[in-house]
Amino acid sequence: MSYEFIAITMFSAMMVLLLTGQRVFAVIGCVGVVAAYLLWGDGGSELGFSSAMKLVKWYPMLTLPMFIFMGYMLSESGIAEDLYKAFHVWMGPINGGLALGTIGLMVIISAMNGLSVAGMAIGATIALPELLRRGYDKTMVTGVVQGGSTLGILIPPSVVLVLYGMIARVPVGELWLAGLFPGMLMATMMAVYIYIRCRINPSLGPALPVEDRNVPMGEKLALLSAGILPLGIFAVMMGLFLTGTTSLVESSAVGAASSAGVAWLRGRLTRKLWTEVLQKTLGISCMFMWILLASLCFGAVFDGLGAVKSIERFFLGDLGLTPWQVLILMQVSFIVMGMFLDDTAMLVIVAPLYIPLVQKLGFDLVWYGILYTITCQIAYITPPFGYNLFLMKAMAPPEIGIRDIYRSIWPFVGIMTASLLIIALFPEIATWLPDYYYAK
Repeated sequence: MSYEFIAITMFSAMMVLLLTGQRVFAVIGCVGVVAAYLLWGDGGSELGFSSAMKLVKWYPMLTLPMFIFMGYMLSESGIAEDLYKAFHVWMGPINGGLALGTIGLMVIISAMNGLSVAGMAIGATIALPELLRRGYDKTMVTGVVQGGSTLGILIPPSVVLVLYGMIARVPVGELWLAGLFPGMLMATMMAVYIYIRCRINPSLGPALPVEDRNVPMGEKLALLSAGILPLGIFAVMMGLFLTGTTSLVESSAVGAASSAGVAWLRGRLTRKLWTEVLQKTLGISCMFMWILLASLCFGAVFDGLGAVKSIERFFLGDLGLTPWQVLILMQVSFIVMGMFLDDTAMLVIVAPLYIPLVQKLGFDLVWYGILYTITCQIAYITPPFGYNLFLMKAMAPPEIGIRDIYRSIWPFVGIMTASLLIIALFPEIATWLPDYYYAK
């Protein structure tokens, strides 16, 4: 039996088992362990145990629960709601100002949490009802929330980039720096689109009435401080890391402790909040740990088979494709998979193949990590089965139907696609900052 046939059989078995509704990490780990046992006997069956030990000894893994804790502490303590009130007061007088404020809220939530689900939940429950109540066009603002929520997996401290860095053996600090400019570029393009559209047609995003704008300056400044606190935490955390004062793990601990301190200063650090944040942090951290464990096991089997060399020979030798053509095919496959899977599942499934192949094709793994992340963002919100579309339907008010959700998303798909093309054609947007910092 050829190694190519074994590799195809493993992937086919994995996809069939995923269609049964089983958990992603269980399917991937099971296929990896069973394949190892059938191929190499009792010794091969220990691959899963070896992967577990490798994961336990992986010191950077400590950053994962720290950043998840920080995000949940800041969001569950009501700071996100304070942020939106600040945007409401300061941006309200502008046509489309609340929608622009929602994009700003999503950027800050991204810096707080690093998960797209958190941005979606906060945008759908806090921003969307207020936008609808103020007479904003429901199709436009539904797209604003969905498009803005995807920024969470690109702007640091992105949890997805942490996972990518661990699997690809790329420094997480480089990936975070690489994601900063692309994330801000995408957020800026979304904001410009909203501003121009509401300037052309003010009825899509009416300005706040005069009576709602008459807020004392002292109250405005107090609300503005709500946004300074989480940004201050992010600045201190990243500043300590970038100046070399602390390691990445130590910086994550500073962020986690600071978020608890902010919640305490605002009088919101109750026993109930503490319990909820710890429970959610434990649940998400364990999920990511299991997914990484399954990925390492599955990848070890693939490395043993030499499947990457076979795939490389197939694309470049048998089909005669250029490296760029192979890269485009890989990105298209992400969009297709994104209709059914979330970002971590996609990364785990294709990492054993794509990451070594990208390296052999001569592309920069840091730059490719940003392309992967943006493509995931596009896949999340692409009909008919985009992952975030159904999350939005579950969280949105009753007057938002699935047709509204589908119609709302296309301008933001266009913005993300344009961002992807710009960064693909001009890699320096992603690579300049990490290259500059680490060359110092």
